[in-house]
Amino acid sequence: MRFMLLMIPRGYEKAAPGAMPDPAHVAEMMKFNQVMQEAGIVLALDGLHPPSMGARVTFEGGKPCVTDGPFTETKEVLGGYWMIRVNSKDEAIAWAKRCPALGNEIIEIRQVQEMEDFSPEIRKATGG
Repeated sequence: MRFMLLMIPRGYEKAAPGAMPDPAHVAEMMKFNQVMQEAGIVLALDGLHPPSMGARVTFEGGKPCVTDGPFTETKEVLGGYWMIRVNSKDEAIAWAKRCPALGNEIIEIRQVQEMEDFSPEIRKATGG
């Protein structure tokens, strides 16, 4: 099973363009990343620039509208993610609990939808 561990650092929604994390914290995260890589569970991982450097495309009325960051109404944003392959949600939770996260950080765990999760009708619609 694939799971995404989504890092949600509170306050990051207000970070200025180019804001960088504390180097000591990055070093701790890199150790955690290395342990997960050595365990063979990491499929991908990345940190994300703050929303002030991003954009959103909304589709109100079916028409695309682009809004540059920051997004004033946002309360939580992603700071990064890990895509892992493990045998269960409990195992994904166990890995998330090992993360050297700070007090303002939350990790949301979400299982990735696999083709076999879908009904035959949806699989047919996807061409798979």
